[in-house]
Amino acid sequence: MTKTIITVVGKDAVGIIAKVCTYLADNEVNVEDISQTIIQGYFNMMMIVDTSRSSKPFGEMVSDLAAIGDEIGLKIRCQHEDIFTRMHRI
Repeated sequence: MTKTIITVVGKDAVGIIAKVCTYLADNEVNVEDISQTIIQGYFNMMMIVDTSRSSKPFGEMVSDLAAIGDEIGLKIRCQHEDIFTRMHRI
């Protein structure tokens, strides 16, 4: 299993989750866990996804999701789980 952490941050708007999840489903990426909050009009989402069935190269997925974020005024970032874990270890 290849896990990736996806974060989405920015002003709230209609369809954010739908756009991100549609892209993931179209590329055989399974959402394993998702958490989202809206605080005073700002949207924040963190997802753990399994990319092991996807034929999309990781770098291309990162670029595609960043472009989707740019379209709707958000920052979307992806990191392999191991890198995310190492960066946030205390």
